[in-house]
Amino acid sequence: MAGEKLKRTPFYDFHVALKAKLVPFGGFEMPVHYPTGITREHEIVRSEVGVFDVTHMGEFEVSGPDRNAFVNRLTCNDVSALTEGQAQYSALLTDEGTFIDDCLVYRFEDRLMLVVNAANSKKDWDHVVSRKAGINVRLKDISDQVALLAVQGPKSEQLVGSVTSTDLSKISYYHFEAGQVAGADCFISRTGYTGEDGFELYFRPRSAAAVWGALVGEGRGRPVGLGARDSLRLEMGYPLYGTDIDDTVNPYEAGLGWIVKLNKGAPFSGKGVLQQIKGSGGATRRLVGFVAGEKGPIPRHGYDVYLADRRVDLVRSGGFSPSLKKAIGTTYLPTHSADAGTRIQIDCRGRRIDAEVAKMPFYKGGSVKRKKG
Repeated sequence: MAGEKLKRTPFYDFHVALKAKLVPFGGFEMPVHYPTGITREHEIVRSEVGVFDVTHMGEFEVSGPDRNAFVNRLTCNDVSALTEGQAQYSALLTDEGTFIDDCLVYRFEDRLMLVVNAANSKKDWDHVVSRKAGINVRLKDISDQVALLAVQGPKSEQLVGSVTSTDLSKISYYHFEAGQVAGADCFISRTGYTGEDGFELYFRPRSAAAVWGALVGEGRGRPVGLGARDSLRLEMGYPLYGTDIDDTVNPYEAGLGWIVKLNKGAPFSGKGVLQQIKGSGGATRRLVGFVAGEKGPIPRHGYDVYLADRRVDLVRSGGFSPSLKKAIGTTYLPTHSADAGTRIQIDCRGRRIDAEVAKMPFYKGGSVKRKKG
């Protein structure tokens, strides 16, 4: 909302001291990059280890006797498949089967936690509360009680391991354990949004200075802003809410049909519509990646996309890939024209450039693939 005061994470003073460029994002003042710049920060995560402040994300706790059944009806993936200490990528959907938001679901012994996108936090919370009805659960928005750092890169286990007694080698991909980092109680999750091995550390804001100081600095991790987080996730083809997915897109169109569990034994929003789509042969359009075929303008979000001189969509995500040294992006194409090698054109502010559909992920050298359990 215009004029609304922006929130600050508990790491704000560190960002200012490091001369980060701060921008409004999800209702917070967040670092988009530090003096090192987006490209160098991107390279640091791909080759070494970077530390991101992602405290702006929203966290909701669900407890009570019916917690698993409730979240299974709330999200499209199958919560009953989770064991204690495991996380799951999922989504909140509208009754039309489109995205309210994508999210992570964490299963603890006595509760579940949903992690949602910052910009959607209030909308998501209202949706969660509206679905409670008479179900025996307790709901709590704990977003303001959580500090969150993402430590990402091939050297992330070495860095986090130097400040915790938890045996990180025993934490598989998309699993987590409770422990201490730099003396702070937290839970350590082997998850991330970069394609590299890494950990997301959830802890109380009062421990922010101790944890940041242990992880960031000379001989430790380098601070990385949201600009590099975006270029890293784009190279992996990870969707971003608001560009790649939104309330006009369903999971089958977005290539996320694998998170839709129609046979999990629980009704969920949009299930009927999604059953119809699957039964009728699938989505009529599909999110694809593309690589620009020439040097010149960088395709950006909102630029028109043409297939055989017919406008078919717009660039959803677009930018320069520091790893590939090419311009890349995503768009939706009719399913019959979505195969790798299909040629398209993009109108970059009046200049049409050629591009070609490419398989995602664009970048295939990430360390995360070697850590999947």
